[in-house]
Amino acid sequence: MSRLRNLVLSAAVLAGVSTGAASADVVGKVGVDWIGNDILVDAVADPEVKGVTCHVSYFDRSVIDRVKNGNWFEDPSNSAISCHQTGPIEIGDIDLSKGGDEVFKSGISLVWKKLVVTRIYDKQNDTLIYLAHSRELTNGSAKMAISTVSLYGQTVTWKKGKPQ
Repeated sequence: MSRLRNLVLSAAVLAGVSTGAASADVVGKVGVDWIGNDILVDAVADPEVKGVTCHVSYFDRSVIDRVKNGNWFEDPSNSAISCHQTGPIEIGDIDLSKGGDEVFKSGISLVWKKLVVTRIYDKQNDTLIYLAHSRELTNGSAKMAISTVSLYGQTVTWKKGKPQ
């Protein structure tokens, strides 16, 4: 993670603010140019759906790029996501509404902008949908990515019973 992001996360922890429902492990870091910009890849295990892991990639701006472009406080909203079954699936207490559950949240600006992963259950197609998007206080972004995990034909344990 970038130094700026580490400072922000440290401040949030000290203030007792949660950075999201799930934790992420950085599993990849690819340099994209000579000024230090990187693409980071995080592995995010769904805390309420055991056996599903999402890999989320996003842009991490370098200090040089921040100085050059004059925007010190945020990374771009661009992200990508891919989610797959990585073990036996056990579904806990998930929100079955169309708005779904926020699975993961990470700051991509000093204060207001967040990278969010939301899980939605598509009952008709027996599928989990994972939507990666940014959330901003006033200017929402249309940049998003989506991944699905089909439950069809899988042995799935529902802690509260499968929705009818």
